[in-house]
Amino acid sequence: MKKDIKDLKVVFMGTPEFATVVLKKLIDNTNVVLVVAQPDKEVGRKRELMPSSVKKVAVENNIDVFTPNKIRNEYEYIFKYEPDIIITCAYGQIIPKELLDYPKYKCVNVHASLLPLLRGGAPIHRAIINGFKETGITIMYMNEKMDEGDIISQSKIKIEETDNVGTLHDKLAVLGSELLIETLPSIINDEIEPIKQDSSKATYGYIIKREDEHLDFSDTSTNVYNKIRGLNPFPSAYIILDDTEIKVLDAYIGTKTSEKPSIITNVYKDGFSVSTLDKEVIITKIKVSGKKEMFARDYINGRKKENLIGKEVK
Repeated sequence: MKKDIKDLKVVFMGTPEFATVVLKKLIDNTNVVLVVAQPDKEVGRKRELMPSSVKKVAVENNIDVFTPNKIRNEYEYIFKYEPDIIITCAYGQIIPKELLDYPKYKCVNVHASLLPLLRGGAPIHRAIINGFKETGITIMYMNEKMDEGDIISQSKIKIEETDNVGTLHDKLAVLGSELLIETLPSIINDEIEPIKQDSSKATYGYIIKREDEHLDFSDTSTNVYNKIRGLNPFPSAYIILDDTEIKVLDAYIGTKTSEKPSIITNVYKDGFSVSTLDKEVIITKIKVSGKKEMFARDYINGRKKENLIGKEVK
């Protein structure tokens, strides 16, 4: 007789919004006995402590929450819940071997890429920035190394030219939650043959740093556009214009060419164009430092056209 995942005692470990979609699916289909999340963070000028998205969902569903500063030093608390399986999704800390070895069905991770491609903490951003045509979800057994465990299952999704990191994030969160629920019965009924990753094909989706957010218009239009949408809406790409930081939230590739990149070459009804290595990128939505988001056309209306064209974007 096959085992049912409804009786599966799950400890879930995750932190951001992406992980909440997976957690909600688990709550509906399994017995989640504990949620482990990153500690509350200080937010805003008043430095108010705010819980993570995952913690909020756990509290709303009356599930115990554990928020250790360093899981490698405080993992033993989890043992009292006697989980059958530990499932992680964007947790943000390295899981110690003692915890990896404890559950009957081991520790399983939901990762937002087609491993071994884009191991690391920002696979959704990097898939778009790197110009991938497709990405997906990998369900994998965890080991002590970053995203190097054996693959249990995968599911692909096409990256549309209109996708940004926000839309792709939402699609992958749903895909990940569904693939996990589809895969769990095979895990607990010993019906899988895990596949070892080919590390020679590994690439990395490193966490986005401040320097990654700056737009370099000496690159091709395609690469600049991919970077804009790969950082929209979080954390957002930026330019410097007239010594002011401007976040670039939306754009598209134009058709005109220019000999010199990084120059504002034209003003259109919907935005202003910046020359690139090969064409132009037309910026249509921005956020000037200290102000609210606005359409680029409204920004243009507040300036004289002749004082904008010819400006260098840094």
